[in-house]
Amino acid sequence: MLEKTTRMNYLYDFYQSLLTPKQRNYMSLYYLDDYSLGEIAEEYEVSRQAVYDNIKRTEAMLEDYEQKLLLFQKFQQRHKLLHRLKAHIAERYPNDEELMRIVVELEKLE
Repeated sequence: MLEKTTRMNYLYDFYQSLLTPKQRNYMSLYYLDDYSLGEIAEEYEVSRQAVYDNIKRTEAMLEDYEQKLLLFQKFQQRHKLLHRLKAHIAERYPNDEELMRIVVELEKLE
């Protein structure tokens, strides 16, 4: 479950601007603020089932966006490559401060 939650949080970060305000609110409350379905339903005066259905549809949409755009996958690949680059620099060029500064700046762009 933690793995799914982490994935949904990342997908939400990447694609939240493509969601409706209601979808953003439900996902934010459920995944980021750890509200239960019942708490969200109470806050929006809808049924628990309506919240559940909305969240499941939104999860499917986020997965569909990722399948098409691959923003999260590319983020993960860049992160791995930056880690490898830092290790290579530390091993081969330990005194090259400028090279390490450039890598740190690249990391900040993530």
